[in-house]
Amino acid sequence: MRRLVGGRGVVLALAAALPLAFLGVFFAWPVATLVARGFVTGGALDLSGFADVFARPRTWRIIGLTLVQASSATVLAVALGVPGAYVLFRCRFRGRAAVRAFVTVPFVLPTVVVGVAFRALLADGGPLGGLHLDGTLAAIVLAFVFFNYAVVVRTVGGLWEHLDPRAEQAARALGASPARAFLAVTLPSLTPAIASAAALVFLFCATAFGTVLILGGLKFGTIETEIWIQTTQFLDLRAASVLSVVQLVVVAVVLTLAGGARGRRDRALRLAATEGAAHPLRLGRGHGADTAAAVVTVVVVALLALPLVTLVARSLRTPSGWGIDHYVALGTTGGRNALTVTVWTAAANSLRTALVATVLAVVVGGLVALVVSRRPRSRVGRRTVSVLDAVFMLPLGVSAVTVGFGFLITLDRPLGIPVDLRTSGLLVPIAQAVVAVPLVVRTVLPVLRAIDPRLREAAATLGAGPARVLAAVDLPIAARALGLAVGFAFAVSLGEFGATSFLARPDAATLPVVIYRLIGRPGAQNYGMALAGSVVLAVITAGIMAVAERLRGSADGSEF
Repeated sequence: MRRLVGGRGVVLALAAALPLAFLGVFFAWPVATLVARGFVTGGALDLSGFADVFARPRTWRIIGLTLVQASSATVLAVALGVPGAYVLFRCRFRGRAAVRAFVTVPFVLPTVVVGVAFRALLADGGPLGGLHLDGTLAAIVLAFVFFNYAVVVRTVGGLWEHLDPRAEQAARALGASPARAFLAVTLPSLTPAIASAAALVFLFCATAFGTVLILGGLKFGTIETEIWIQTTQFLDLRAASVLSVVQLVVVAVVLTLAGGARGRRDRALRLAATEGAAHPLRLGRGHGADTAAAVVTVVVVALLALPLVTLVARSLRTPSGWGIDHYVALGTTGGRNALTVTVWTAAANSLRTALVATVLAVVVGGLVALVVSRRPRSRVGRRTVSVLDAVFMLPLGVSAVTVGFGFLITLDRPLGIPVDLRTSGLLVPIAQAVVAVPLVVRTVLPVLRAIDPRLREAAATLGAGPARVLAAVDLPIAARALGLAVGFAFAVSLGEFGATSFLARPDAATLPVVIYRLIGRPGAQNYGMALAGSVVLAVITAGIMAVAERLRGSADGSEF
């Protein structure tokens, strides 16, 4: 047994080494280098920038707005997402896979395009113009919920569909009402996934960029937009560095709170196959929980569809009426040669880049999830796992501006390698993988942590080595979550805009970058092409997620 424990430790150490090296070279080093440039003056460390930046009233206003926007959107997304997770992962009905794919589309749309779609939706004359929400804080919060609803649904649903229903059924048999059984049995089991989803949503909202620029203008902003302003408009690296540190502190606090919530509730859960856990959706009298959850989900899905319908309608609107003129123009470089490549070429670039980024993200993220899912007996081991868990979430909380600029100033010949990565086609997929790794971890981790450790111990007792235990126990249970992680990583890479906008070469621009450039160019043709390109990106993403759902269904024999 001692030899087995030692072998397991070696395997886990090797599994942790690759992700740590990846994060160190492609995240910590570029970010630290850029931040250090803001704090080094004349070769000496100068921290006076903290006092200067914090003395500005604008700084405190930006920090306050960031926290208010992110907190409000997180609460609303979780409140709406949990019923959606129940309907889409705990209930069976025809078309469930299609609805799952649909609710994912908003999450991967370019932020700038969604901002334009919401402006068209909420402006005077738009479908919801009568609410007078254009240019308000509520518009930004609604756009955040639009983006992140899928995060809650899929993160919580990924665990919920595996929960053994017999525990809740036993509570009902003992006289507990449906609400009582849910609060006493199911909700505590879902807490790790809910905490993970809430942390992700908060971080995505706190680091939002394009949406806030479009919908907030000069009136509303976040730490992320302020870093961009200080870096690109004022060239004030010291202020940008201070704000980057503030953003990291906010992220660290959120990760600590989320980790504590998971730690108090994380325990071995009884997992069941989907066929035994899911049940047909029941509506009507006597099925109040299913009916209420279904009504909430239908309303939310309808609201999610509204900006997308507006986007499609605007893409088909031409100066002479209705038509596909903007889609035909995607084979050109736009009015007045606004682009260096056609939109179709950019779409092909996006697919190739996303494929490489997905492979990197799944390998690195899968290893991270494997390591931090363990529950060491020693206090030092548990603390080490907790620190690693938090460290690999940091890329979500660092400004894409900081990461992009950091890549440009550090990765000319990293670690003495005689290759300038800044001119290499690998730079963009590496940056996208850095962004996607935390999402892969958060998708796979709750399921791995829910595996009863006695299953591993039983396999080891029967003579299985660490690799055999991993293949026979962990992978079969985590396979569905890993499939979801692949779909998410690919979709996120397709829609990634922040870091890619700084790193993509003009002749290898991705689809989100091309869309942003078209929006910024004058002329109805360019704007129409931007909207049509956004529809193309949404269709590609929906197709990818639909295929992922179908593969997941065939892998476990699920009918839907």
